[in-house]
Formats: sequence, C-alpha cells, structure tokens
Amino acid sequence: MKIVGLDSSGLVASVAVAEDDKLLAEYTVNYKKTHSQTLLPMLDEIVSMIELDLHTIDAIAVAGGPGSFTGLRIGSATAKGLGLALEKPLIRIPTVDGLAYNLCGARELVCPLMDARRNQTYTGLYEFEHHTMNTLISQRAVGIEEILEKINEFERDVVFLGDGVPVFEEQIRQRCHGTFWFAPAHMNRQRAASLAVLGQQYYRQGRIQTAMEHQPEYLRMAQAERERLLKQTENLQEQVSI
Repeated sequence: MKIVGLDSSGLVASVAVAEDDKLLAEYTVNYKKTHSQTLLPMLDEIVSMIELDLHTIDAIAVAGGPGSFTGLRIGSATAKGLGLALEKPLIRIPTVDGLAYNLCGARELVCPLMDARRNQTYTGLYEFEHHTMNTLISQRAVGIEEILEKINEFERDVVFLGDGVPVFEEQIRQRCHGTFWFAPAHMNRQRAASLAVLGQQYYRQGRIQTAMEHQPEYLRMAQAERERLLKQTENLQEQVSI
C-alpha cells in the first residue's frame, strides 16, 4: 500500500510518501511561506527524488482540520485536485489525531495543543496500546483550563506537543497536577509522515472518501464569518428597535 500524506493545517507545510512499513520520503518546512507556494513544489521534489509515479499510489491522506483556515483550504484543494486527476480516494485525518500519532508508542497520555487564539486550543487526548492509538477525548476547540482539568482526572503522566505548547506553557506548569513533559522539536509539529502511516490504517478500515466528498472540518467559524454574523445580528437588533 502506498499513501501520499499532505499537511498544511498550521505554519508547517509537510509532504510524505509511505509504502507499507517504509517511509519513502518526507519533506517538511516550518517557515513563514505561503503553503500555496510550497506544497505542490515539495510534492514535485519528492516525486522526482524517489522516481514516483503518482498513478501507483492507493490514496491521499490529508490533514482534515482543525487548523489554519487558509492552510486547510490549500491542503484540501491540493488533495482534491490530485484525487480528481489521479482518480484516487482521499483519507481525511483529523489534524489533532495526526499530530498525536507523532508519538506513537508513548506510554504517557498524549495531548496535542494547537493555538486556536482567544485563549482556546484545538486539542484532544490519546493513549497508545502498542501501535494502536485510542482516543480518550476527541478533538475539539476548548479553553486550556478545560483540557487540563480533564487531564488531571486521569491522574497519569502526559506529554504535550503542538504549536500551542509555548502559548500555554505557563498555564500547564501551574495547573497540571501530574508529571508532564514536552515533545522534542522533531516530534512537536505536524508531520505528513504521521498522516501517511496513519492513513494506511484508515484505508484498511474503509475510512476513505472521494475527492468530491472531501471537506475540511474547521470546528468553529473563521474570524471574518464571526464578524459578519455579529454585524448581521447588530443590524437586526437595530431594525427591531426601530
């Protein structure tokens, strides 16, 4: 089985190809560039380096959200375009699940933290039994205090990762009751390799979709949408008062 992984859900742009139990290639950049400028060139570079015929892949695994609204749209559009052109299915992997899978095999609880702004985080809670990932708390957008309270209820060691760690590190140190640590640099951001490997499991389970069916999951409205809704509400209130 051969899976292409794509992740542009945050500042990191990442592309990978996994075949069975081998990671054939991974190209990850954590730098301030527009994903629309980097994602396809990165894929082209991998295709060239490993002499990959994209028609031989089985599916495309893509970070399906939450995350950066612009990044998710770019990743989804890229995956949909490839899926349509190659007539291959897509595997939508929740971004937080993919991030947690970076730490596959960890004995501690695994808690990804993505900065969702406004003192909120996209997060979840996971544990591993050998190489099987179990979801204890599914991905959601919550305040940092809420997820830390849930973690304390488990009374187990926990490892945090994601771009939310530096944002919420002080709260973690103050509120987390048990032993905790932070994932090292090579594991603490989105990696397409994790999507490609996890995507193989999803594929075997039949968790695939067509390119036309695929839509990212934002978990909450974009700021522009919230502002538009607020303005509509204010206008309605003014009309009612008149």
